[in-house]
Amino acid sequence: MRNAYVYIAVMAGVSFLIRVLPLTLIREKIKNRFVNSFLYYVPYVTLSVMTFPAILHATGSVWSGAAAMAIGILAAWFGFDLFKTALTCCGVVFLLELILIR
Repeated sequence: MRNAYVYIAVMAGVSFLIRVLPLTLIREKIKNRFVNSFLYYVPYVTLSVMTFPAILHATGSVWSGAAAMAIGILAAWFGFDLFKTALTCCGVVFLLELILIR
């Protein structure tokens, strides 16, 4: 049980340092164009990385989730709003699951 407390303390220290070090080391405005663009896209990439597996595994079959994701990307590309895109994806999953169950 003692090791568990050590592991928790190490994880807490690492998490704290990851958040505090940038604040203490970088005092001036970042002028590097690459670093600025990297920091700009970090939230979008993080959200995508968390959402992608959930899309594939939220349905009964990975294939219906992948098909709904592909159709959703196409629907968004062609200008559907969020509600219509979500309805289209739900319809695709419903039809594919109906077909795949039989």
